[in-house]
Amino acid sequence: MACIAALSSSVAAAAATSNVASSATRSPLGVSASLSLRKSLIHSNKVVLSSRRAESAARKNLSIRATSDSSDSSAQIQEFVEDLKVKWDQTENKTTVAIYAGGALVTLWLSSIIVGAINSVPLLPKVMELIGLGYTGWFVYRYLLFKSSRKELVDDIEELKGKITGAANEVAGK
Repeated sequence: MACIAALSSSVAAAAATSNVASSATRSPLGVSASLSLRKSLIHSNKVVLSSRRAESAARKNLSIRATSDSSDSSAQIQEFVEDLKVKWDQTENKTTVAIYAGGALVTLWLSSIIVGAINSVPLLPKVMELIGLGYTGWFVYRYLLFKSSRKELVDDIEELKGKITGAANEVAGK
């Protein structure tokens, strides 16, 4: 606050100095007024600089550090890698998995190109945004707004996960 007040007073003093300096050529009284205004301007600039120094010193004294327990994250990463290795060893047809992974990467690359082309058309991105907002609103209303529909969404996701991982076949086969 003091910095803002000092800054505004220095701006006002600078404006007054320019007015007095133009009249200083006319009378000797204007010269002394101009000098006193310049001194007050210099003084107010020192106030601004000293308040800025105090603010920067206060910022330097304040140190915030974000810390995390790296042992938890490294343990989770190791667990994920080990689980991935086990699943890879259990995979019977590894070439098919590699082909699917490559196909997924190519599909991602092609979709990026298509989105870039759509984005270059002048009006189409805004229309796509409206479509996306409409779909988001529908999804929230359909699946997230009510408790029964949230349960239905969770059940649908679990069913899809079972179909992907093959867990639905194992449960049905028992």
